[in-house]
Amino acid sequence: MRIGVQLPEVERDVPWTEYLAMALAAEQSGFDSIWLGDHLLYRDSRGERGPWDAWTMLAALAASTERVRLGPLVACAAFHPPGVLARMAANVHEVSGGRFVLGIGAGWNETEFQAFGVPFDHRASRFEEAFGVVRRLLAGEHVTFHGRFVHTNDAVLLPRPGSRAPIMIGSNGERLLRATLPHVDAWNTWFDDYGNDPSRFATLNERISSFVVEAGREAADVTRSACTLVVLDRDAMERPIRDGVTPVEGSSERVARHLRELADAGADEIILVLDPITERSIRALGDVVASVA
Repeated sequence: MRIGVQLPEVERDVPWTEYLAMALAAEQSGFDSIWLGDHLLYRDSRGERGPWDAWTMLAALAASTERVRLGPLVACAAFHPPGVLARMAANVHEVSGGRFVLGIGAGWNETEFQAFGVPFDHRASRFEEAFGVVRRLLAGEHVTFHGRFVHTNDAVLLPRPGSRAPIMIGSNGERLLRATLPHVDAWNTWFDDYGNDPSRFATLNERISSFVVEAGREAADVTRSACTLVVLDRDAMERPIRDGVTPVEGSSERVARHLRELADAGADEIILVLDPITERSIRALGDVVASVA
């Protein structure tokens, strides 16, 4: 079992120096991976908020760390032309020395699409076309494709990366799963989608396995990644909890038990969403990471 951690998104304004400190703390504390959300803008009851550009931060963190895997959780395929997205992924993979994972999805937050002029219609169709171009470019192909939304003419990634960046799909939608599970290396789900409940994750995981087998692959060909919400201090919470979600709270032993239950339910990697998410929080979980590794 691998253990990762998501760094802050829009819980509060976080300077680069704090991101770096948290990434280094994760590496020193034994975490296997660090992840950044890929968003442009939120407008809701909590006000107007936005994170730093995920790709800029990932490149900087790739150059500043040595061991942890890292990637977007997950990159919105609609925010960049697919050839450009593949090129960005290949470059961060190279900077990291082969530690990058391209988490990818179709996006969901209409506010940011509208604000930045990104089409929100036909998201599944646009994603299917973009994904095909991205995966083929990362595989080293020359790609010519003329679809409804995407067009490339003999695109290729140069300089050629030293290795192919693995791809992780972040979706539970049947259409996107059927389009991607024949090809991806991993699948990820957010804690809202299974209520942070290991038994519900097991049910969802069985559904993913059925799609993988239907695609002509072995179930074990696609690794399983589960985000899980861990509340360390109720008085300092930074994110609202949706109805139907039960966060993990309590002692280190309780957190470790929850992680083992998720692993028993089929999770190969568990990405901790800590509340609050601070350097102190990350270091506080170091013993838990060591106990379940």
